[in-house]
Amino acid sequence: MKLMRFGPHGQEFPGIQSADGSWLDCSAFGADWGEAFFANDGLERLKSWLRNHQSACPVVSSETRVAAPIMRPSKLICAGLNYVTHARESGMDIPPEPVLFTKATTSICGPFDDIRIPLVRSQSGVARLAEKTDWEVELAVVIGSECVRVNTDSALNHVAGYMLHNDVSERETQLHRSGQWVKGKSFDTFAPIGPFLATPDEVGDPGNLDLWLKLNGETMQRDNTREMIFSVAQLISYTSWHMRLLPGDVISTGTPFGVGMGLRPERYLQPGDEIELGIEGLGSARQHVVAEADA
Repeated sequence: MKLMRFGPHGQEFPGIQSADGSWLDCSAFGADWGEAFFANDGLERLKSWLRNHQSACPVVSSETRVAAPIMRPSKLICAGLNYVTHARESGMDIPPEPVLFTKATTSICGPFDDIRIPLVRSQSGVARLAEKTDWEVELAVVIGSECVRVNTDSALNHVAGYMLHNDVSERETQLHRSGQWVKGKSFDTFAPIGPFLATPDEVGDPGNLDLWLKLNGETMQRDNTREMIFSVAQLISYTSWHMRLLPGDVISTGTPFGVGMGLRPERYLQPGDEIELGIEGLGSARQHVVAEADA
């Protein structure tokens, strides 16, 4: 299945993308795609419900806003430096074990929503537009059942599905303003995800998926998830030994070479830019870049 959500901000409703590509409203199922849904065998219940009710589901207009495919999760965990080439372009050592950080879940937005370059406050207290907002195409995995201290060989049994994620980052705040990366990763609109969550049977091997990102039509990132240092299963296992993973939680698995910080000269997002990105089997997304002060 391919789970989707639609509608204006704060009024989203659950749906699916059917096999023929049409969008269907599944509000009549009676649950949205969040923690309670995944925790209570929601995917199997939905599959059974659709066998009898899919023909009666209203078609969603192509003009409708596409929202993030899942409700706001309890956690959005990211793996940093998980491709050798990205670690090298960042001027950092190849990590001997996964580098984990969080993004605030309030940064989550829809796959076609605008990315807002944020206002940041200088150390003197003066607000100005951020100057180092960057892009990162990533494979995100959604946890389907609670897991604590799981082994790598059973980790994929806890997966509900996979999504496309743009791990937008403000590099000055992330790297040069003291403290942890979470500050530069958590501004509003910094986690566009979707367009859909694809269940594992739709995806196949998550360790062999092409992923790409274009900026204003120019290819900036193109790679394959087989180049990850730590696999999806390893990341789930490792993370579960450090925190309880709940149904609906998201782990984003890192980005390959080609971010703006790694270019020479460095290149960052500007108002008016357009990003297109995609992952094999997980669809594509597009985000227009605007200044927060103008949004």
